[in-house]
Amino acid sequence: MSVSEKRFGELPSGDAVQVFRLQNKSGAYAEVLDYGALLVKLCVPDKDGKLTDVVLGYDDLEGYQENGCFFGAVIGRSGNRIEGARFSIYGEEVVLAKNENGNNLHSGPDGFEKKLWKVTDISQEKNSVVLSRTSPDGENGFPGELRVSVKYEFTESNELKIQYQGISDKNTILNMTNHSYFNLSGEGSGNVLDQYLTIHANYYTPVKDSESIPTGELAPVEGTPMDFRKMKRIGDEIEADFDQLKYTGGYDHNFVTMNYAKGNRRLIASAYSPKTMIAMDVTSDCPCVQFYAGNFVEQEKGKNGHIYDKRDGFCLETQVEPNAVNNENFHSPVLEAGEKYNSMTTYRFYVRK
Repeated sequence: MSVSEKRFGELPSGDAVQVFRLQNKSGAYAEVLDYGALLVKLCVPDKDGKLTDVVLGYDDLEGYQENGCFFGAVIGRSGNRIEGARFSIYGEEVVLAKNENGNNLHSGPDGFEKKLWKVTDISQEKNSVVLSRTSPDGENGFPGELRVSVKYEFTESNELKIQYQGISDKNTILNMTNHSYFNLSGEGSGNVLDQYLTIHANYYTPVKDSESIPTGELAPVEGTPMDFRKMKRIGDEIEADFDQLKYTGGYDHNFVTMNYAKGNRRLIASAYSPKTMIAMDVTSDCPCVQFYAGNFVEQEKGKNGHIYDKRDGFCLETQVEPNAVNNENFHSPVLEAGEKYNSMTTYRFYVRK
């Protein structure tokens, strides 16, 4: 195993951006930037042993500075949407920036994915890199000075482990995730509609309308196109005559996964491509996962001269429910002052037999 680094580009500020390659003995590897703690490549073997890059992204730093699709992004402080860009925490009203339909999306504008992180640890033994930053009190409206880190580790078993840690000096919220778009046939290979997906969830959180704010209810997946408890093609029901899919142009919904208990890491989703036979298992200690089928990607200039279009990748973003801070029925994203936040999600890749 080895961790290597090289220059990736330079920010307008003059700061250099480095890319770190985490490579195992088989030659498979992941690459991450210190800008945004972004995952920019994930190359794993297909059925013929050919290394295949299974995440969408850009070839240069300029692409990631724009990155309206959040390719490879670490999202913080809070993933997904907060209704009205405001919430109360122990009686204190917090007002955030409105960056989507009057709501706050992914803690923007210019969230953690647009910040230069500091490399605080590199382990050749663990094949890992730790990226850290201090989010100042009031950054994008969030209370508390938050010290946060993301650890990427790539194992000999082709597991990409992403560990998030944080501590704040004031009560705040923290709900971090990774927004990588996966295409298990390889980035730039076309849409993912023929790829198969399982989500271990009996319930999902319906949205009110096209703004994608949950109604607050937990709805059973049974008997609906939202049922992925048995593996099925992503494209099988994505165009179904079903209000929830019409609101969001296809799948872009939060699923409440089975067997959640604080700190309990369990299998929450699996996917595979019949073309490459590359399979992926997702394990996490988070209660929920957002399945997004890339419905709003349009003519995006990606890696290797590829143009990414609608549904050319899918996201499985581990999280608490969207707008959870404003809904007592959902899992709490509150991080109390001095409390330690620790969460891990693992994406394991293998060839399906």
